Amino acid sequence: MRLGVLDIGSNTVHLLVANARAGGRPTATSSHRSVLRLMRYLEPDGSISPEGVRGLVDAVTAARDRARAEGVDELLATATSAVREATNGEAVIALIEQTLGQPLQVLGGETEARLTYLAVRRWFGWSAGQILLFDIGGGSLEIAGGADELPDLAESVPLGAGRSTVRFLPHDPPSETEIDAMRRHAASVLAPVAERFAALPRPDHVIGSSKAIRSLAKLAGYPVPGWSGIDRMVLPRRELKDWIPRLARIPADAREALPGITADRTFQIVAAAVVVERAMKAMDVEELEVSPWALREGVLLRYIESLEY
Repeated sequence: MRLGVLDIGSNTVHLLVANARAGGRPTATSSHRSVLRLMRYLEPDGSISPEGVRGLVDAVTAARDRARAEGVDELLATATSAVREATNGEAVIALIEQTLGQPLQVLGGETEARLTYLAVRRWFGWSAGQILLFDIGGGSLEIAGGADELPDLAESVPLGAGRSTVRFLPHDPPSETEIDAMRRHAASVLAPVAERFAALPRPDHVIGSSKAIRSLAKLAGYPVPGWSGIDRMVLPRRELKDWIPRLARIPADAREALPGITADRTFQIVAAAVVVERAMKAMDVEELEVSPWALREGVLLRYIESLEY
């Protein structure tokens, strides 16, 4: 059957279309993205502004029409932190459901981390052993760890790239003082999380799975031989840290000229780099491997499993 996963996130509304069958590996056929940066539309009271709601409904409508045009049999619609945490989130969710003509699954932060971990585990396989996962979106950073199909520990913290940009980096390009303030904040939020993850066995693989991490790996990382002739990307913390002041000096509209930095990531890539580097330091990680599968694939895999019984 043909499945669609609609991921309504803090930065984008992303539709992934894939062919799937029970017991098989999902194969993506197309991917469609609308850039929203919902964090820009948050009012002082925490609600999404009318302009932001209109933009969100327009993007969801376009995704719905695209899914129908591509013959999607089942649309799995999910929303993450920006919609989940907005003070008018309930009304916005109702409007999205009315637009789609179906229910919207609103994922909690821990569920988001667990589904992303599932996708990464399936991609790397059982032989990967103990995994530590980082996944940064626009609104939150998910961290999960374990050696099984589902993680032993999964957490979500409000350190997303979009959220951190809006709160700490109001100027373009940001100042060193702004960067330092965000770095200190991220370290303080991550310190108790790192203590809890320290109780798990030392990971055999540390993995990053978001679009922002893939972009940073293309900028500051390097490829290594992978399975079946497919190169894997590795992102070292030292190189990432070295790139942060260089990235911060470049205006957002010029960052697209850098390797791996796409137009939808130019405004928040500095914040993403700072948060990921601080997370790696807090967890005593020197490098991470990049997974091409993340939350959307986790949603697909969980649905496919439901078809088997």
